[in-house]
Amino acid sequence: MSTPSTTATTAAVEAGVNDEDDQRRVAVITGASSGIGRAVAVELARQGVDVVIGTHPADAHDPELTAQLVADVGGRSVIAAVDVSSTAQVDAFVQAALNTWGRLDVVVANAGILRRTPLADMSDSEWNRILDVDLTGAFRLFRAAAPHTGAGGAFVGISSFAGAIFGWQEHVHYASAKAGMLGLIRSLAMELGPQGIRVNAVVPGTIDTPQANDPVNSLGPEGIAAQALGVPLRRTGRAQDVANVVRFLSSSDAAYITGQAVVVDGGLSVRMPG
Repeated sequence: MSTPSTTATTAAVEAGVNDEDDQRRVAVITGASSGIGRAVAVELARQGVDVVIGTHPADAHDPELTAQLVADVGGRSVIAAVDVSSTAQVDAFVQAALNTWGRLDVVVANAGILRRTPLADMSDSEWNRILDVDLTGAFRLFRAAAPHTGAGGAFVGISSFAGAIFGWQEHVHYASAKAGMLGLIRSLAMELGPQGIRVNAVVPGTIDTPQANDPVNSLGPEGIAAQALGVPLRRTGRAQDVANVVRFLSSSDAAYITGQAVVVDGGLSVRMPG
């Protein structure tokens, strides 16, 4: 696996920093080539935040499209390859923000993988692989970012209602990782609070993303449509719905919120059965 590299995506970045950069916040987002990560990158850029677009080297989705969408809203970005299962690559990913803009303010742990495997067929290696990416990957990112994030900084972890609220058969490794994310968030909120860093989680419900549309490992289009029928708001969630909450949690409007998990599921988790 090659080491992370960064590619500037706007002329403003290529021209280097200037006095105005001292007032601009900087965010790093893993898994930002598609879905929720892409929506978060664009939404933060819309608010004037410079973003580092994290993409796995083997990701089939195009991070350049994320960069173009960022530019379309007047934002600036760099693309950085990062495999969150590698400590060295995560450390270099964080360093990419510091090398480009000299600061770090918002850290979004979004990268994750999903595999459908019945318990009887699940090997130790498959269990470990999901937890290594979906949970330990977030830990690596927060650990690398904490020394470089000042007061007013915000960490956000993307959990899931599979693990935070509901169980999910044939996905015990994924659900366990997403449940573990909440423990990580709460404990880091306690530890990093004295530094002025807030740490929160978002718990998405059924969101229409490429991962959710995978019929082999996730719900697939038919499963998404079926779940939408039980949502009180009568629609499937959009990546933008999650991005809006991440934007809020990372802003000064949420200055007194830490250690919390915000559920974004259209009311599914509070619906009476039947």
